[in-house]
Amino acid sequence: MPKHQLRPQGDFPIAGLPRRLAAMFYDSLLCVALLMVVTLAYQQIVLRMIFGVERLREMADSGALNGDPILSTLLLFSLFGFFSKFWTHSGQTLGMQVWGVRVQNADGTAITLWQALLRFIVAIASWLCLGLGFFWILWDKQKRSWHDIYSDSRLVQLPKNSQKK
Repeated sequence: MPKHQLRPQGDFPIAGLPRRLAAMFYDSLLCVALLMVVTLAYQQIVLRMIFGVERLREMADSGALNGDPILSTLLLFSLFGFFSKFWTHSGQTLGMQVWGVRVQNADGTAITLWQALLRFIVAIASWLCLGLGFFWILWDKQKRSWHDIYSDSRLVQLPKNSQKK
């Protein structure tokens, strides 16, 4: 499969930690909204059709819906779908667009679905290690986070005049 060249092209500097964190914060707000919509759809449409309104209310009151593995899986897949769609097509989530950063390969092409999966999994592991994987760019000579290293991709800062396209 041919590689998808991202625009604008060029040799851009690696994005710094403050810009990365700002983009992550912005995207986290979007992710919370996405998770709320998926949860609402699952509980109010799917479970309501299966159990009915009264039984669903009883289950919610008794805590039977807490820790639902199907919902957890749906939420995880929804988050991966959100990030992988943006990363593999334009290289930017909405938060990354606002802060002028883009994930790409060294040659300026979009990352593959496999790279997106690696980035996603290792980013979760980074958060589970209290953010150490993100702060790794402070020690790495090439300013790479754990998920940059494992997915063989980089997060670059785009010039301001190219961000309006």
